[in-house]
This record gives sequence, structure tokens and C-alpha cells, in this order.
Amino acid sequence: MTIIVTGGAGYIGAHVVRALADAGKDVVVVDDLSTSSAGRVRAHPLHRLDLAASDATNRLAAVLDQHRATGIIHLAAKKQVGESVARPEWYFRQNVGGLGTVLEAARAVGCDRLVFSSSAAVYGEPVGGVVTEDTPVAPINPYGQTKAVGEWMVRDAARAWGLRQVSLRYFNVAGAGHHDLGDPAVLNLMTLVLDRLEAREAPVVFGDDYPTPDGTCVRDYVHVADLADAHVAALNDLERDDRRYDTFDVATGRGVSVAEMLAAIAAVTGNAIEPRVVARRLGDPAVLVATAQRLRTELGWEPRHGLDDIVGSAWQAWVSQRESGVEPIRAAV
Repeated sequence: MTIIVTGGAGYIGAHVVRALADAGKDVVVVDDLSTSSAGRVRAHPLHRLDLAASDATNRLAAVLDQHRATGIIHLAAKKQVGESVARPEWYFRQNVGGLGTVLEAARAVGCDRLVFSSSAAVYGEPVGGVVTEDTPVAPINPYGQTKAVGEWMVRDAARAWGLRQVSLRYFNVAGAGHHDLGDPAVLNLMTLVLDRLEAREAPVVFGDDYPTPDGTCVRDYVHVADLADAHVAALNDLERDDRRYDTFDVATGRGVSVAEMLAAIAAVTGNAIEPRVVARRLGDPAVLVATAQRLRTELGWEPRHGLDDIVGSAWQAWVSQRESGVEPIRAAV
């Protein structure tokens, strides 16, 4: 069984690739290497390909045919919310157009298994902040909209030509399963704080007056290694004929506030953290946490790592990257 992982040289993708290999599957990586590194997946065949390019469908179909691919895990996408607001048309071309390439190529060669990387961003600002997969999809930015459209696309392909598909809605992914696979992108709370600590500057907290126990936003953090395991479980589940669901939240069901995360980072790194509190960001819900029961019940998946594991592994990987000369990737906008 050969699995193609698009975006497989990235932070999440490289973890998925290793989890698949550990599960005994042959893996081939497709990545444009715009925000990733070939060194993360040196043990596997790598095809450099921009899925939004005009000739991408034929090139990807050739890759699928060459390796006799039996399934695809599609992670390749742009994922900066602010950038998506500034460049919506480009985001739709990259994320929706890239998925279109994958679906066209898969149909052309008869590769009928697909795990799609979606996002909790499809929920927008849900009432109450605690969601299930039945919570209405109402994205509030172009990034989330591209993921919602992606879910519709793969579901329509299932109806049209029999694609076996599943969408995994990621919540806040952090940590590292291996020291050499840490997150180099300074885009999320964990790496933003570590980057500021390294620069000896105060991390920024957007609002401390939310209706939460300590006034800061609450999020559901899932360890990247647990997320990778969820992809393997979802891929295996596509072999069943009695599947009841095609969407799953990948989360822990436990909320962690920004203040709690800062305290955990301070404890692990040994650095006192005095954040600089600024005004709330538009569109940040006070709470966004999943019940995360469907994945447990249907696929038997359980998160194996808690907050201490997430923070500790992220810090160790961050230090390892700096020692190896890996420079942080910062937001484009």
C-alpha cells in the first residue's frame, strides 16, 4: 500500500509520514518546499510540485501512477488567517485549486482513498465555544472558507465517482514527536512565545477580559504526534464499508487558556514570562474546544500526550532547531 502525502515535508506532514512508515506503509511525499524542508523526509521519495500550477494535474497523476498509489493524505495548503484576509483570491487558488488538482488526478488513475486536512476554522465563532462535528459550519475568514469548500468538494467526489474520503478538522496543533520535526513557523501561540523569549521580548496576549476563568482565550491543544496517529486511523477506517461519518474533530476535549499555556511554557523553559496585553483581535472566540468523542468512539483514537508533553517537546525541538541552524519562518503579513 503506497500512500501519497501532499505537504509531507512540512511540520504536520513530516509527522504523518513517520507515523505511516511506522505503521508499515510505503510513503511518497509531494511538496512544493515553499515552507518546508526535504531533509525532514529524506527516507522517502519526494516529488517537488506546486499543486496550484497549470500542469499540476497531469504531473500528479503521473506520480500516482508511477508509485501505484492506493491512497492520498492531502495536507498541502496555505494556513495563515491574516494572509488569507489580505489575499483571499490567492488562498482560494492555492487551497481550493490545489485540492481540485488532487481530486482530478486521483480520479484519472483510480486512486479512491483520501484523507483531507480540514480545520476547526470551519466553525467560525460558535455559540458557547464547545463544538461537535454537528455544530454548524460558519467560517469567518477566507482560510476557514477554503477548508469548508474542501470538505464539500471531497464529499461531492464521493457521490460522483465513489471516492472514499474523510475530513479531519484540526484544532490547535503543537509539540513535536521528534526533535528534528519541530514547528519552525512562528505562527501559533507556542512558537510565537518561544520566539519572543529567544529575542528577550515580552510575548503579546490579545485580550485578558474574555468571559473565561482567567480572562484569556481558551483553546483545545492536541499534540502533533497524536494528530499524526489520527491520520493513520482515519486512513485505515476508509477500508470499512460500514462507516457512519466522514468528518472528525481532532482534539482532546480539554481547554487550555492562554495564561495557562504561558505558565506551562515558563515552567518548562525556566523563563519568567510577563506578557504584554493588547486589545482583542477581531474574530477571536473566547472559547473553542471540541468534545472529541466521535474520533474515540468510531476509530478508537485516544490522545497520548498532555499539556506538559506538548510544551516540553516543543521546547526541546525549538532548542534543537536553533542548535542545527534552522531559522524560524515568520508570517508573511
